[in-house]
Amino acid sequence: MKDELGRIAEVRQHGVLAGHLREAAEGGWRFDYLEGYEGPPVSLTMPLRAEAYEFPDFPPPFEGLLPEGPQLEALLRKHKIDRRDCFRQLVTVGADLVGSLTVSETASAALS
Repeated sequence: MKDELGRIAEVRQHGVLAGHLREAAEGGWRFDYLEGYEGPPVSLTMPLRAEAYEFPDFPPPFEGLLPEGPQLEALLRKHKIDRRDCFRQLVTVGADLVGSLTVSETASAALS
């Protein structure tokens, strides 16, 4: 889904929707937990809270999930992704991340 913030991804912890990663229209990123979510945090550096986490650059907890080296090169080549587009990289590999998180672009965002 695109809104005034730009691209949006659903972040799931153990298959349960935990929150949304959003691209801010003026630059930067925001992650907010779903109201009422009580599961484990998506990162130890981002404990559960009502206020959104805001980042000037792509959030380090999510950037740390991205492939590196030959795996990154293969991903960029196969899917024709810009090296600087961490969001596209994350949602492309988001169903097969190491650990308990999965990340997927919201359905309507994938269509726009």
